Amino acid sequence: MTGKDGGADLHPIGNSPVVILVRPQLADNIGAVARAMANGGLYHLRLVAPRDGWPQEKAWRTASGADRLLDDCTVHEDVASAVADLHHVYATCPRPRHIIKPVLTARGAAAEARLICARELRVGLMFGPERAGLDNDDMACCDALIRYPLNPDFMSLNLAQAVLVMAYEWWMAEDQTVARTLMTNETRIATKGELENFLGHLTHELDECGFLKNLPKRPGMVRNIRHLFQRGEVTEQELRTLHGIVTELALGRRLRGRVEPP
Repeated sequence: MTGKDGGADLHPIGNSPVVILVRPQLADNIGAVARAMANGGLYHLRLVAPRDGWPQEKAWRTASGADRLLDDCTVHEDVASAVADLHHVYATCPRPRHIIKPVLTARGAAAEARLICARELRVGLMFGPERAGLDNDDMACCDALIRYPLNPDFMSLNLAQAVLVMAYEWWMAEDQTVARTLMTNETRIATKGELENFLGHLTHELDECGFLKNLPKRPGMVRNIRHLFQRGEVTEQELRTLHGIVTELALGRRLRGRVEPP
């Protein structure tokens, strides 16, 4: 099809789950699914009886560069043939069914799938048609169900959104990104010594201008100023700027004759 010479340089990352779209209806959705898969490091895509046949040009247009997933996807006549070489299959199921099977959240399924894939077994994640979802015969081919714990009053997701949730949880199950960091760009976090140097400079000038002239209150005021600067990660560049501000304020005060008597 169209993607052989274009798109991102995507490739399988380890032993990752296979995404199986059962009777998908719209080429746009298939392309959007490929995009969502690529976001979460998933690569293998299988289509079961796509309504309008395959390949379809629109899918590549909506994949936003995830062309290789579409180039390498396979088409199957039925669910049984699509899962035949897999060891564990999970089926997304947004509505209660009269079926007795384990039910996992997306996060729980991703964590379990990571453990299974680490054993070099193959995992499938099965998603149903846009309009009606998977039927009971489809789910008879799976080991467990996945149900997303969303707002019970509105649990509607389109196909690509449903795949993106699982792709995200799969990626996050082993992601080591720290939950919070500070973007410092060209500077760095200041050391305690550098911060102490600035606080000494600031306190000296506050004494000189008379701001701390109330001696009984001075210790508490100095502590409050220290707390203000200690509770955040001040950068070295910010301290240099603050040094400059304090110096210029002190210089301006002296030039204008506003110097406290000894």
